[in-house]
Amino acid sequence: MNSKNKYFNNTERLFGTDGIRGKVNGEKINALMAVNIAMAAGEYFYGKAGTKRPRVLIGKDTRLSGYMLEPALVAGFTSLGIDSITTGPLPTPGIAHLTNVLRCDLGVMISASHNPYQDNGIKLFNADGYKLSDDVENKIQSLLKKGPRLSNSENLGRARRMEDAIGRYIEFIKSILDKNEDLSGIKVVLDCANGAGYKVGPEAMFELGCDVISMSISPDGKNINDKCGAIFPKKMAEMTYKSKANIGIALDGDADRVIFSDEKGELIDGDQIIGVLANNMKTSNQLNNNTVVGTIMTNLSLEQYLNSLGINLNRVNVGDRYILDEMINNDYNLGGEPSGHVLLTNHSKTGDGLLTAIKVISLLKKSGLQASEFLRPFKMTPYKIKNINQVDNKILDNSIVKNKIKDFNKQLSDNGRILVRPSGTEPLIRILVESKEKSLIDKYLTKVSEILDQNIKK
Repeated sequence: MNSKNKYFNNTERLFGTDGIRGKVNGEKINALMAVNIAMAAGEYFYGKAGTKRPRVLIGKDTRLSGYMLEPALVAGFTSLGIDSITTGPLPTPGIAHLTNVLRCDLGVMISASHNPYQDNGIKLFNADGYKLSDDVENKIQSLLKKGPRLSNSENLGRARRMEDAIGRYIEFIKSILDKNEDLSGIKVVLDCANGAGYKVGPEAMFELGCDVISMSISPDGKNINDKCGAIFPKKMAEMTYKSKANIGIALDGDADRVIFSDEKGELIDGDQIIGVLANNMKTSNQLNNNTVVGTIMTNLSLEQYLNSLGINLNRVNVGDRYILDEMINNDYNLGGEPSGHVLLTNHSKTGDGLLTAIKVISLLKKSGLQASEFLRPFKMTPYKIKNINQVDNKILDNSIVKNKIKDFNKQLSDNGRILVRPSGTEPLIRILVESKEKSLIDKYLTKVSEILDQNIKK
């Protein structure tokens, strides 16, 4: 690799909030980089294997570039003497789970999650199935420049395909329900985003007794997240209403997040789902330390609703890995984001869209209510999010910009809030304005956009 590469020289951080992500055949994501990342990660984890021969589990979503990146990663790992197990398309949470139960030393998911097919990414998991800490990621990046200690020819690693990965993951998903419980009598519309859940999603739902109408289950390498799935849930919602289904479900490209629709075809915010789960877990004495972990993006009304139930909300930075860190460090077992990432650590090591969906369907069936009644336990504070594309994040360090946003928040006072933050996965800045007075939302979205635009031009 080019010694001038900024990632090799640690002049720019390789890892984002959810692994490594970028344009295919760009500086971050290409075949040569994948080989080097595998060798660096393999070098770090090799010594963690103890006396057994180290091995890695590698999964992917349905992107065309997965055919390029998977063998590149295998080559990098086997060159160090690490055995590689590939699963083919499987949800990110499936890789996290199987990494742990198969006693692998690390797991790798090839996916750019909700991004379009032109992007791809590499997510790494430790032997326990958890995403890596910032410290471990930094150590792996530092090893890029140092270079690996390659195996001698007789100790090269081997590679094999895991044929029963889908079945193993489905059985795990089904195990979260009570013994003898099924979901019969529930009609479900399931949009798999032409992504990693296109096989496991419909099959798991069917085996649990659901009447399943499946959408976006014909991946061609380029149609992942393309006007479907959790990023474009409108078609799923329309089909839910049209088919008179009880509930609609939309997964994203790697199936670690989920968006719901009620029977009327109206979308349900992720914060509402967290409210439903929190109430159930509190009532059944399953909510650890009476606390839910959210993010700075979590709706104000969810916090107020939880407080009314005697539940605390702890906010962290955006990204399910930060939610998980807070949960693990403080023994909490429920957390999530409005985007549909939900973490139920009694069951899973990471966000799991399919697992969350099955849990919610189970609660819905037990309630005897319609989704429109049961899945909206509180009234959301109105909000809008605006994305400013292709902007240098350093604009947010500008003192004029920072002070103006602070002044705007003071003006809103108890009527709402403004949050401006860079995306951790895409080259854009997000503006969130929340207010009980809807007229103020557009007003302050415009004000913040103008301040950013004025100072960008400078």
